[in-house]
Amino acid sequence: MTIQDCMNYIHETTWLGSKPGLSRIRELLERLGNPQKKLKFIHVVGTNGKGSVSAMLSLALEKQGYKVGTFVSPYIVSFNERIQINRAHISDDDLCKTVEKVMPFAEEMEDHPTEFELITAVGFEYFKNKGCDIVVLEAGMGGALDSTNVIDAPVVSVFTAIGLDHKEQLGNTVPDIARTKAGILKKGTEAVFNGEERSARPVIKQECEKLGIPLTIVCYRNLKIKETNIFGSTFNYKDVLDMKVGLPGIHQIDNALTVMEAAWALNRQGVFLGEEAVRYGIENVKWPARFEVLSKEPLMIFDGAHNVNGVMRLRENIINYFRDKKLVILMGVMADKNYQEMLSLILPYCKKLYTVTPDNPRALPAEELAAEARKRGVEACPVSISPEDLQKIKDSLTEDDVFLMMGSLYMYGDIVKNLSL
Repeated sequence: MTIQDCMNYIHETTWLGSKPGLSRIRELLERLGNPQKKLKFIHVVGTNGKGSVSAMLSLALEKQGYKVGTFVSPYIVSFNERIQINRAHISDDDLCKTVEKVMPFAEEMEDHPTEFELITAVGFEYFKNKGCDIVVLEAGMGGALDSTNVIDAPVVSVFTAIGLDHKEQLGNTVPDIARTKAGILKKGTEAVFNGEERSARPVIKQECEKLGIPLTIVCYRNLKIKETNIFGSTFNYKDVLDMKVGLPGIHQIDNALTVMEAAWALNRQGVFLGEEAVRYGIENVKWPARFEVLSKEPLMIFDGAHNVNGVMRLRENIINYFRDKKLVILMGVMADKNYQEMLSLILPYCKKLYTVTPDNPRALPAEELAAEARKRGVEACPVSISPEDLQKIKDSLTEDDVFLMMGSLYMYGDIVKNLSL
């Protein structure tokens, strides 16, 4: 099997769609010998911040000396990013071999697994075969019926920021979504919650109390931000002084606090993670497309804010770092997102908007997004993300302009490639 054969197999129509329930993934894993039962997990769920928290935790654990599997979604540039060990993406050869092992079991099933279930099984089998000490497991949409929820009680369950997204599948209010995401909780774990969204707190608390699960909520009263700019931040939290966050954006402080509390929970659960390793993970992590500075001259930033919660965090960064500027913004979104509210949040800081159609069947056409912006009195121009169109925008920037590219993560790879960054 070539890597192209492998990709074609994973993405073929047999597996398409999202079907609720864990029966298929359970059957597939049982046929494989339940590789997930031979692994320890940190389960990471939430609306935003899962990727950054997972990356910080994985690097800290690696620094401590563990062999760390990391399962993330979606990928940014290469599919292989989804399955990593100590930050090394699964090789084409290992991916093909693992898919070839899973393939006959999946095809024997009367009710075929979905694509995400297939990938989840591939990840578990790979991590087991490579002898990972611990796996940082990022949920998909997250919740009781997410295919990652087939695991037994993880060492720690981490809840990042919870907001409105995937309402059709998860619920119409933040408490509803929190309740769905809390479906990953199991007796024997310890839970950590970012706690930023106050309406989610009582739900997470209640679900933990039902199962007798210890819960830690980040205490923002114990936070003192010493410095923050587009290249990172420094803060004190509780008795930890001068913690440096390498990722840009003030929201990354929230993610760092979640990681610190998760590290202390791991220690209580018998998985040692020292302060030096935690500092290293938080300061040195690399995670693309999250308020990432792509160029300093001219200043160009990409942020994968693809839902209302993400745009609220992006707006916070704009207010903190670019208070006196108007931004040139390139934006592309999925049609099933609340793009009207996203525009309302971001357009007050925009002097000109370029709209694009991301390369995805669910994408909102660029002209529709532009028309929605024009209703709000903002100049909006549909473009492509071809090298020619991006270069024209870049050439039009003044030295005082900030060029913000935002929205769907599906745009990131093409933008970086076509701008030769």
